[in-house]
Amino acid sequence: MYWIYNVLLIIYWIGLIPVILYRLAFEEGFYERIKQSAGYMPASLLKKIEGRRAIWVHAASVGEIVATSPLVKEVKKEFPEAVVVVSVVTATGHAMAHRIIPEAEGIIFFPLDLPYLTRKILHIIKPITILLVETEIWPNFLRIAESEKIPVMMVNGRISDRSMKRYRYISAFTKEMLSSIERFCMQSSFDADHISRLGADVKEITVTGNMKYDQTYATVTDEEKQMLLDEFGFGHNHPIIVAGSTHKGEEDAVFETFKQVLEEYPQARLLIAPREIYRGHDVQALAKKYGLSAICRSDMIEPVHGAIPVVVLDTIGELGRLYSLGDIIFVGGSLVKTGGHNILEPAAHGKPILVGPHMFNFKEIFNLLNSRNACVQVKNQSALTDMVLHLCKHPELAEEMGRNCLNIIRENRGATRRNTKELRQLFESHHIIP
Repeated sequence: MYWIYNVLLIIYWIGLIPVILYRLAFEEGFYERIKQSAGYMPASLLKKIEGRRAIWVHAASVGEIVATSPLVKEVKKEFPEAVVVVSVVTATGHAMAHRIIPEAEGIIFFPLDLPYLTRKILHIIKPITILLVETEIWPNFLRIAESEKIPVMMVNGRISDRSMKRYRYISAFTKEMLSSIERFCMQSSFDADHISRLGADVKEITVTGNMKYDQTYATVTDEEKQMLLDEFGFGHNHPIIVAGSTHKGEEDAVFETFKQVLEEYPQARLLIAPREIYRGHDVQALAKKYGLSAICRSDMIEPVHGAIPVVVLDTIGELGRLYSLGDIIFVGGSLVKTGGHNILEPAAHGKPILVGPHMFNFKEIFNLLNSRNACVQVKNQSALTDMVLHLCKHPELAEEMGRNCLNIIRENRGATRRNTKELRQLFESHHIIP
């Protein structure tokens, strides 16, 4: 099966050559990204890891980086002599990692999953272990790590319904890949059941919880919040609505809702953050179609004045902190069939959260928050408008939802510590001294 995978992978990369050449010519930083993925590590990293015991943490993109942040802090505290190398797949993940994981000695792009390149990078970094955040399963990487006798552990593991269906098409191959992973630390019993059904050894599966409950990078003090409100020019406005991680097709619903809010609350403000930040100016143009003046965060040179009620957040790594400014939060990817996005970030700020009908990627977390009246699900744009206006008119309900969020976050912390304990046990079973 591996040879079929490698042939398909080579065909895939050959097909991408025109795109790669274009991006090399016009995309800043892409050359360095390809260079790292081909096994050429920065000299600064090579100097830091030389003769040291490296723990390699692989997190694909922004969502996984959020979970990785508390883990790296805990690992550095527990194993101070080890160096931590974090690998990512996407440019946004790379930027986010630099922003919220300063403790890592190195942040690199993950190698192209070709045997020669994977083996080359493993020989350069020489990790004593590899931690896969959530469900980052790369066939050659796992197979070669196993052949090099590098123990691999999955942390914050989760398997969505969508992923489950995909893996079932290649069930035999999936089972073989999972056999290269020694421990599975899963977010929930739901995820533990899924990974066991895919072929993971039941004896090596444990439920440690979700490390996103432990994230602190987005923590904002009262003083910092006031500074942010002043920076955005939102200091005297109410209500402030934050729409995070929106997708094409959802911004229309958000703008239509906000227009109706403005009719009753002329001092209202909207901070909208498209999931793909490159769409910032497109979302700004869409706002104008709804008669709403908007400015992109990247274009701001001073606090926004009263004639501009909409700010489009088109920067990396700010949304987690800026949720703190909102009176009401809508989390996108849920009015369209994307499966939703991270609702724990606004929950950590004690905010009332609204989502659409499609939360299948975060089923367990959503069910918990929804059952405790911390997160409300709406069916469509009309219901979104009604619920936003209802929360505006009943601030005591919004406050109650916010308190419920904080209680849930407080009750579910500790996954990072449990994962680190499992890592120590893994080291002990292999007689590894980090």
